[in-house]
Amino acid sequence: MRKLVSSGSPLEPVIGFSRAVRAGPYVVVAGTAPIAPGGGTACPGDVAGQTRRCFEIAEAALIEAGASRKDVIRTRMMLTDITRWREAADVHGEWFVGVRPACTFVEVKGFIDPAWLVEIEIDAVVGA
Repeated sequence: MRKLVSSGSPLEPVIGFSRAVRAGPYVVVAGTAPIAPGGGTACPGDVAGQTRRCFEIAEAALIEAGASRKDVIRTRMMLTDITRWREAADVHGEWFVGVRPACTFVEVKGFIDPAWLVEIEIDAVVGA
């Protein structure tokens, strides 16, 4: 079984990717940026707000794939300024209280949109 999940991003068909893919019990959520509901960047300049928005988008993809937060086993937190890691970490801690997936924070040079301060990837195993 392979299920593709779209977020409706106009970049998905251009780049050739899905917001998430489920293969059997495995769900992988692609790098998720802080896109505002109407387009553009959510919470400009606010790492915590952008992190929350990334998790909202990623969680919607998990749910559509038949998974939930409790199935998450790994997160990758990418930031353009690693000195602000704690702002993203606090949101991660709130979001995954009781779940405690493996987590990695890395600094990157930048993202497609320079206003994005954070991007998140998530791996889950349904029923693990």
